[in-house]
Amino acid sequence: MNKSVPVSSLSQRDTQISILLIGVMFFIFGFVSWANSILIPYFKIACELNNFQAYLVTFAFYISYFIMSVPASYVLRSIGFKKGIMLGFWIMSLGAFIFIPAAMGRTYPIFLLGLFTLGTGLAILQTAANPYITLLGPKESAAQRISMMGICNKGAGILAPLVFAAVILKATDSDLFKQLDQMTGAARAFALDELISRVKLPYFCVGISLFLLGLGVRFSPLPEIDTDDEQTSESDSPQTKTSILQFPHLILGAIAIFLHVGTQVIAIDTVIGYAGSMQIGLMEAKVFPSFTLAATICGYIIGIISIPRWISQVNALRFCTCLGLLFSCGILASHGNVALAGLNADISIWFVVLLGLANSLIWAGIWPLALDGLGKFTKIGASILIMGLCGNAILPLIYGYLADLFDLQKAYIVLIPCYLYLIFYAIKGHQIRHWSPK
Repeated sequence: MNKSVPVSSLSQRDTQISILLIGVMFFIFGFVSWANSILIPYFKIACELNNFQAYLVTFAFYISYFIMSVPASYVLRSIGFKKGIMLGFWIMSLGAFIFIPAAMGRTYPIFLLGLFTLGTGLAILQTAANPYITLLGPKESAAQRISMMGICNKGAGILAPLVFAAVILKATDSDLFKQLDQMTGAARAFALDELISRVKLPYFCVGISLFLLGLGVRFSPLPEIDTDDEQTSESDSPQTKTSILQFPHLILGAIAIFLHVGTQVIAIDTVIGYAGSMQIGLMEAKVFPSFTLAATICGYIIGIISIPRWISQVNALRFCTCLGLLFSCGILASHGNVALAGLNADISIWFVVLLGLANSLIWAGIWPLALDGLGKFTKIGASILIMGLCGNAILPLIYGYLADLFDLQKAYIVLIPCYLYLIFYAIKGHQIRHWSPK
């Protein structure tokens, strides 16, 4: 295992190389994660699912974060940063290969196993990358660095649904989807088998690429850094803290992460289905996740330019959480068709797209506030924050249940309590250092 070095001892060149390599990792995170926005409606058709069952895609993928993030911290502590990242990529590679037997039998539970395995590998990578980039420079500009990583992540997210749609969908599929309702028996089974078999080649290529990336990181110049090098504040010194649960701002931050990522994945992974309720077919609706992610990138660029020069990262967090609440109300309350970007849709769907802008700086704002002053507890604290990513698993299921119970638009009411809590954390929650007043 390579010897860890304090962050302060890294040269400017080493720091820049590290940021670049972590940026590549965030691109991979985004490409694999946001492909789910196409897989959800795709599996819904090919595996004959209802809304709730279709959103098990996000559940299987992201529940692994809850299960594996704390074990991931021990893996990284045991085998080191670089070997841990290599292992994470190889586990993701295995998950991609599982798609091949799943497609051969059109077996949805095996697809879910593959997604869980992909998420397990990502849990290891996220547990390593997020505290790494947070600590790799001045604390007051952490949101700026995280925003740069966010551009890599969401840039890949813009490409992922378009690339996967280009690979697994054909120009004639609009007619096929209409004909499926009239097909029965062997003809219907044959058409669905052919449809689902299209994922085999792209996921084989993804599996090979992830395996090679793991090897590449192992022999890269990425340094091992000592995250325990960070010191806690005087009032919260290691001598007075014996458990990670004694940091309320971290625990409240993990809840904030849980709700934030859930709202983010709802905005991206449900928008195609919502467009379908407006009679916009999958072939046309596939662009909406990319619109949402493009709005997120716009927010990241604003953050990189303005933080901390013109606005502090905590004030950026407060503004974005309030904006998210405003746009959520717009989704629920607005009606009327508008023609925009060559698409004729209800105006409410454009508020879903705008949630990408509102969500852009929330993740970047929560991380440095939640990790502030953890010192020797930084690694386990980061693992707890990564556990919050299971919000991506739970909240879309709640949305899917409400969509089946009411309708796709009313189901967005799940966003309201999420943004209300995020506003609380941005204003007050991150300042709480003791569970009871002294």
